[in-house]
Amino acid sequence: MPGMFNADVLTGTRRLFYAVTPNETSFERLEDVPDYFYEAIPFFGLMSLIEMIVTISDKKVRERFFLADSISSLSAGMLLLLTAFLAYGVNIGMYVWVHEHYRLATLPWNSPWTWVICFVLVDFGYYWMHRMTHEVNIFWAAHQVHHSSEEYNLTTALRQSICQRFVSWMFYLPLALAIPPPMFMMHQQFNTLYQFWIHTRAIKSLGPLEYILNTPSHHRVHHGRNRYCIDKNYAGTLIIWDRMFGTFEPESDPVVFGLVHPLESFNPLYTQYCHFKYIVETAWNMPGLTNKLWVFLKGPGWTPGLPRQGSIKDIPDIHYPMPKYRPKLPRWIFAYIIAHFAINFIVYDAFMTSRTTLSPTATFCSMAYIILTLTCLGAIGDAKPAAPFLEVVRSCLVLVAEAIASSYLPIMQRGSSQWVFYLLRAAFGLSIVVWLPRCVSVLTQRKNKAE
Repeated sequence: MPGMFNADVLTGTRRLFYAVTPNETSFERLEDVPDYFYEAIPFFGLMSLIEMIVTISDKKVRERFFLADSISSLSAGMLLLLTAFLAYGVNIGMYVWVHEHYRLATLPWNSPWTWVICFVLVDFGYYWMHRMTHEVNIFWAAHQVHHSSEEYNLTTALRQSICQRFVSWMFYLPLALAIPPPMFMMHQQFNTLYQFWIHTRAIKSLGPLEYILNTPSHHRVHHGRNRYCIDKNYAGTLIIWDRMFGTFEPESDPVVFGLVHPLESFNPLYTQYCHFKYIVETAWNMPGLTNKLWVFLKGPGWTPGLPRQGSIKDIPDIHYPMPKYRPKLPRWIFAYIIAHFAINFIVYDAFMTSRTTLSPTATFCSMAYIILTLTCLGAIGDAKPAAPFLEVVRSCLVLVAEAIASSYLPIMQRGSSQWVFYLLRAAFGLSIVVWLPRCVSVLTQRKNKAE
């Protein structure tokens, strides 16, 4: 079974920087390729902890972190892995099909030259895939998830789109004409893993490496909404592609992070679908069939009469610092979010490590609980009036499910595991006690306003 703790500290850390050898990462069969991304989760946490320590020493925690934003980013990463099976058949399946039926050559799977060629071609494919997700509106609807945070720290790297995988596969298909699928699958994972550590403000410059590699400085520009940052620095691992194709921009003025028009929401589901909704509404109201089509296929800033990518003059001319979306929350709310996110993550890890052996009912219930919890925590972070009601409903559902399960599953009646369920009952029972008075308060306020 895939697990988060399969790699030792040195190996796991090396993987984040693409510091691996062909010998240790070349495989003959597709099923032998590890789930490097899932195994990297503990190292994401370790690196984030180091970043937090550095940020605390610089006395810039309030400037660079907001708990609800980080939880929203982590939630997006969890949703990505949770729904990976939906895109696996498209992403890898299409690649395997093309390789088996239309390949022009068969490069040896255990050759260092195949490894190097695949490294370069995957990064080249990523550049164009990434660029198109900024230049084609329907693709941007998926990719904007990654840019939706107004913060820029290592948790931002995990804010990924569920839908982008249904687009990205087509940019890598030419590789299937010669590159073995296991080699491609391995490099695609490492190309993504490398981009984790560059999502930080703790590293200023890497000196001469800035000319070749994608670095935190270059990627900060990519995440900026300053005018000079728009549609720049698409690189995955090598910045040379941006230098070659005219999309490179060095970091100069302090960067303001996020979307040109901020979402102002920590709801992980809303973040995933909001721009799709916006595109459909825009196309519906756009006169002319051709213009309706261009809403999907031209750039996010396009309107009739403008160039394909819109006009830079329509981008707000903003400068650092800018106000951020940070709802005022009492301190106990932060503790509550952390506690229930931790419980949810334990359930999530248990589900991910045993999902292939679970029944369809157990799989559905587990996924429903995880998604509902992430949505509720987002609503709490947004200080939504509906949040207390959602939490009461969620807590009641958990208690009911636990009561039913304890009646039918013998393992839940054994002494060695009973204390876990006692704790769960206490945690969710306390949640109901905490949120019920707030439900009453919300209803009272609504009644007073109506009067």
